[in-house]
Amino acid sequence: MNVIEREANLKDFLLQKYFDSSNNLPSWIITSCVITLSLAVLISQYIPVVPEYAANLRIFGYQLNKFGYCLTAISLFYFLRTAVGFLFYQSIGDGKKWTIFYFTSTKFQFVLSILVVILCVAHYYFPIDKSKAFLYYFWFFTFVFIFKIFFYLFHRNNILPQKWYYKFLYICTLQIAPLLLLWKLLFI
Repeated sequence: MNVIEREANLKDFLLQKYFDSSNNLPSWIITSCVITLSLAVLISQYIPVVPEYAANLRIFGYQLNKFGYCLTAISLFYFLRTAVGFLFYQSIGDGKKWTIFYFTSTKFQFVLSILVVILCVAHYYFPIDKSKAFLYYFWFFTFVFIFKIFFYLFHRNNILPQKWYYKFLYICTLQIAPLLLLWKLLFI
């Protein structure tokens, strides 16, 4: 990230304006990969069992374990949500806002990825009660989700569509529904 952002420090990166920025797409891709991997590492320990349809799937003689299944599910979640989000912005005529959206989203995901990496280190290297930690993780990610909605709604870049019904549609179909689907894939 230091090379891509041209040696900007953390404060400069987070406070950078869209028009002063460079290499937004590579930063977004790298940040998305980091958050996907770190979430898979953290959540995979709580997956009760790999579903039968995924366990029976063999690629080159290998089958998915809990981490592989969790990484695949989270990766598909981010990829599909990104693709549908891009199509959403194009279909409502706000295609130019898409680049500003993923620029702003990168900042949020970057801070979240740092927090998730800290949680992973605490989870694996410190003696904590794993069953109690799950409840703390659940409430932490619930707070992060609600904060993200308000962050997107009230950000100075106006990254969500102007009309209220498009904002409502975005929040329901591209934030809440995919998260419920991911929850069902991983835990039910």
